[in-house]
Amino acid sequence: MDQKKASIDDDHQLTPNYRGAKALPFIVGNEAFEKLGSTGIGANLQVYLVKVFNIKKIHAVYILNTYAATCDLATIPGAFLSDAYFGRYTVIAFASLSSLLGMFLLTLTSLKTFHPPHCEISQSTNCQNPNSKQLALLFTSFFLLTISAGGIRPCNLAFGVDQFNPKTESGKKGINSFFNWYYFTFTCAVMIALTIIVYIQTNKSWLIGFSIPTFLMFVSCIVFFAGKRIYVRVVPQGSPLTSIVQVIVCSVRKRGLKLYKEDDDEDDRRQPWSEIHDHFPMMDGSLKLPSTDQFKFLDKAAIITPDDEILPDGSASNPWRLSSIQQIEEVKCLIRILPIWISSIIFFLSLGNLNNYTTFQALQSNRNLTTRFKIPPGSYGVFSMLTLTIWIPIYDRIVIPNLKKITKEEQGITLLQRIGIGILIASITLIISGFVEKQRRGYAITKPIIVEDGNNVSSFSAHWFIIQMSLVGFAEAFGIIGLIEFNYKQFPEKMKSFSGAFMSLGFAFSNYLNNLLISMIHKVSAGGGDGGENWLAEDLNKGRLEYFYYLIGVIEILNFGYFLVCSKWYKYKRIEEDEDDNEEKKEQEMV
Repeated sequence: MDQKKASIDDDHQLTPNYRGAKALPFIVGNEAFEKLGSTGIGANLQVYLVKVFNIKKIHAVYILNTYAATCDLATIPGAFLSDAYFGRYTVIAFASLSSLLGMFLLTLTSLKTFHPPHCEISQSTNCQNPNSKQLALLFTSFFLLTISAGGIRPCNLAFGVDQFNPKTESGKKGINSFFNWYYFTFTCAVMIALTIIVYIQTNKSWLIGFSIPTFLMFVSCIVFFAGKRIYVRVVPQGSPLTSIVQVIVCSVRKRGLKLYKEDDDEDDRRQPWSEIHDHFPMMDGSLKLPSTDQFKFLDKAAIITPDDEILPDGSASNPWRLSSIQQIEEVKCLIRILPIWISSIIFFLSLGNLNNYTTFQALQSNRNLTTRFKIPPGSYGVFSMLTLTIWIPIYDRIVIPNLKKITKEEQGITLLQRIGIGILIASITLIISGFVEKQRRGYAITKPIIVEDGNNVSSFSAHWFIIQMSLVGFAEAFGIIGLIEFNYKQFPEKMKSFSGAFMSLGFAFSNYLNNLLISMIHKVSAGGGDGGENWLAEDLNKGRLEYFYYLIGVIEILNFGYFLVCSKWYKYKRIEEDEDDNEEKKEQEMV
């Protein structure tokens, strides 16, 4: 076969020549180096902004929360442009180059010319602030990295799956192998970034510490483009967002119509009647969803009126005037997911604050591992990754098989139960973290203070933070992984790629909400700490961070109660079975 037929070109949908095994090293290699680069750049930014740019801790939190939220929000237009116009390959290629340029500019900010003079944090009132040109370069790098995140995050995993034929056994095994290698390299890359690269940045040189991730991103681009000729590139087929809007428009237009006849009895009213558009296109990977009783007002979008024209293939000539039951049920799936998604925003807020402020706590604690080696404050996040890495195989191989015997559930516990456990662990972690911070601050007040590198460092051992970060790992293992699986299984089949972007949207709202919460805390708690400082004072020893932890812990407990109510109301997605399947099941039940 001609070499050009190895992939789907930009103009014509050809039969793809799947080369999953050959494409796998390029895609996994690209992912590994990209994660090494992006995590190596981002993991220590709190410390970088405070120590190099002389930005106050509270302002650094604002900036990084906004940056992280915008990166997550960018996945929505990234997924839309990929599905509707450009395809995954083009979007990933553009995003990778944007990432490389953004990292290069951020590395430049570590040069003396592009950041203010060094200033001890203990003398922060006299520190020189960054000028407009320095901030412009910093924020330009953030802007380019945001574009990168918007393109890579929603497309990279799906692009890897595109390389395998899902209809063959070898293709299915290849997909499973890809997922295993993907998450394995992801975890390894993050752990290396949180240890080696963060250590170089904190203890050796920021220039070298940023240059290494930038070089790794350059390698990632080379690896990705090296596999260009063997990739399967799926032609864009339109965004599912359009179908969602069409259902809403149709239901609003037909809001005055009735779904049943006036003389129908109660049983007949529950069934779609002859004037309902029940067309189901035989699309690859799509499964027919049965009509449900929830949100019946949307069903009006499927009522066929004399003005609606049906094409020979059964589809509507004008999808903005008539929707099918399948389209409507896909929208209902999204509506049912929304309350669970709202709960996840508060869950993400808890984990985000634990990750952010643990770094600042460690910065003002005794981090000595030996007399000569100190753990960098930005490296404590590695303990959550270690917990995640150790716990997942134990949970998969030991816990689930034993739970199956008790609960008779295929996965040991339901997806919503798994998410709920993650939310509960996050609540407990916040209370414990508040207690640990109270002890750390107590040591800072009652014990001699070590002044080190401009910080008022408590003699309290930072190794106590390993407990809260390990609990964060358990919360992620249950909550975040549970949410990923929940979204993947509960979203309609043709919206699978959108499910990842939807979760990123939750992270975005969480970060914006966190900024609002921190701003309110500053106003309300002013004068609440020692020396007239508020709960989140620049010097944590003068603030009351433990109160902030307790407050979010209470919010998370309330969120857990809200989640339980939503879980009880939620109905899992069902797939319509044909008569043959039903008869086969009945025969099995009789036997």
